[in-house]
Amino acid sequence: MTDARAQILGRLKTALDRDNRSPDAARARLETPPENLVPARGQASDADRIGRFTEEATRVEATVSRIATLADLPATVAEYLAGHNLPKQLRITPSLAGAGWEAQPLLDISSGRAAGLDAVGVGRAFGGVAETGTLVFVSGPDNPTTVNFLPPTHIAVIAASDIAGSYEAVWRRVRTLAPAPGPGKTQLPRTVNWITGPSRTADIEQTLLLGAHGPQRLHIVIVDDAG
Repeated sequence: MTDARAQILGRLKTALDRDNRSPDAARARLETPPENLVPARGQASDADRIGRFTEEATRVEATVSRIATLADLPATVAEYLAGHNLPKQLRITPSLAGAGWEAQPLLDISSGRAAGLDAVGVGRAFGGVAETGTLVFVSGPDNPTTVNFLPPTHIAVIAASDIAGSYEAVWRRVRTLAPAPGPGKTQLPRTVNWITGPSRTADIEQTLLLGAHGPQRLHIVIVDDAG
């Protein structure tokens, strides 16, 4: 090992200070994570965050609509499908089973995990990030992850109150989801997916292609009062 290399590695070792680290210090950092720098665009006020979220989501090829209550969801979904000449067969997450789908008898509703032949998936987002127009989904029995990725058309439902300004604000909510045994302990969901716009790639000759690795359409429905 050259002297210069040894000096660099020595400085790194000193900076890491591994000998003086303890499990308690690591545990304390996990339980009380430090605040990160949040850019100005992620510090939108309550009055501005939904407009910022809509603007950023539209910028990445998603479409957005807004409804007053969850009872308006079936009619909004039916209108979207008709406007894009899409099949009326839907795979919805169990968390949305009580949205009053019987009001649209022409829709063919199935609840649960998505399969390869499902054309349209309707999922419930846990949160949103106004900073980038990103949706956040947590997995669980009521929200199968496959609904968000397998169908070529993804309709995401999110409560307006769940749209935060920054990633950090959403992570704070994620950490409080399911208290585990012991004071101050939490158990995260198995997966937390962050989705910004429909699936895309430009790997082939730098030509943008939607739907390469997931849904080619993403429609977001913001619910003012999600119940």
